[in-house]
Amino acid sequence: MDFDTDILVVGGGLIGSAMAIALSSIGFDVTVIDRQSDQLSKSHVFDGRAYALSHASIRMLKALGIWNYIEENAEPILDIKVSDGRAGEGASDWFLHFDHQELEEGPMGHLIEDRHIREALKANIKKSKQIEYIYNTEVISKSDDDTGVSLNLSDGRILRSRLLIGCDGRNSNIAKWSNISHIGWDYNQSALVCAISHEKPHYGIAHQFFTPSGPLAILPLPGNKSSIVWTETKDKAKDINIMRDEDYLSALSPVIGNFLGPISLVGDRFSYPLGLSIAESFISSCTVLVGDSAHGIHPLAGQGLNLGLKDIAALTEVLALAKRRGENFSSKDVLERYQKWRRFDTSAMAVVTDSINKLFSNDNTVLRSIRDIGLGGVNATPQLRRSFMRHAAGLSGDLPKLLQGQII
Repeated sequence: MDFDTDILVVGGGLIGSAMAIALSSIGFDVTVIDRQSDQLSKSHVFDGRAYALSHASIRMLKALGIWNYIEENAEPILDIKVSDGRAGEGASDWFLHFDHQELEEGPMGHLIEDRHIREALKANIKKSKQIEYIYNTEVISKSDDDTGVSLNLSDGRILRSRLLIGCDGRNSNIAKWSNISHIGWDYNQSALVCAISHEKPHYGIAHQFFTPSGPLAILPLPGNKSSIVWTETKDKAKDINIMRDEDYLSALSPVIGNFLGPISLVGDRFSYPLGLSIAESFISSCTVLVGDSAHGIHPLAGQGLNLGLKDIAALTEVLALAKRRGENFSSKDVLERYQKWRRFDTSAMAVVTDSINKLFSNDNTVLRSIRDIGLGGVNATPQLRRSFMRHAAGLSGDLPKLLQGQII
């Protein structure tokens, strides 16, 4: 079989773009297929979306030469405060406080607007001679054999490569065409996502406030702005989402409280249904799933994008080592190494976030007492608290070299 490129990446979002950059850094020719148009011309407009990138993810972006495009627009997360309570009543007396000064490495992470990450990735891709980026194109079908993969595109082309990487989200067609099913369930919750400006400074503190309907995250952005991820039941979220801005703020304000002073909306508002989704396999014949195509978890820990970047780091290292050994990098044996490396970590994170959501998203008096005592207990135990902090910063476990800030 003649190949048009070494590796095909389907999905041009943050994960697909970062995947292409990482692969090009180890010498692969990569073609990215994106059904969206090039929207960089609109990227100067803040649309309200932002991501919390862990300390380890920042290391990776530095190693790939991406961080220098982003750094001036990133807000360090200095502290994290986790509390339980009811809207309008304030937080419980029992809480958990992570202080970055307990970490030798510095801030636990940074908050960065979606648009700045996209700008950085696209700028890096445009200067690469090893990445071809195809916009406005759908994948119609997929076929494969022992030597590689063929994709039929909506523009009539057929592209062939040794390896296909699916970065096309939770409803991944690559997974479906590879006969990979997903297990999981719906949470009957939706995340209401927006950004606010506020009168008082946030001091770089991220807040995770658990209410009976679901968690509320208040995440610091540059200046007196914060990103909001507000979880409500699906029915209530639907009603809130169709409100006018002033009514939306009236509903949001008592949930946040008044510690930031008067608030106003900045940018657009979004709403996403929440559920758990784990692929039964991360690999198929000459095919790999990465990011949300492989796993989707509850956003309460802010780890969705970080998990995807871990996938990229692990897969890049596995492929780099296989290439240096002269192995067929798309063989089942090689791809199994990636799956073995990533499957336990993603499954464990899914179990943790699922359990925390179920434990906290209720108003059961007994459970509330148990979880409040648990938060206070962890906060009062320095060794345990630092262990949780290192995990939140992405500094624990078997880290790929890119997450250690090393070039492969």
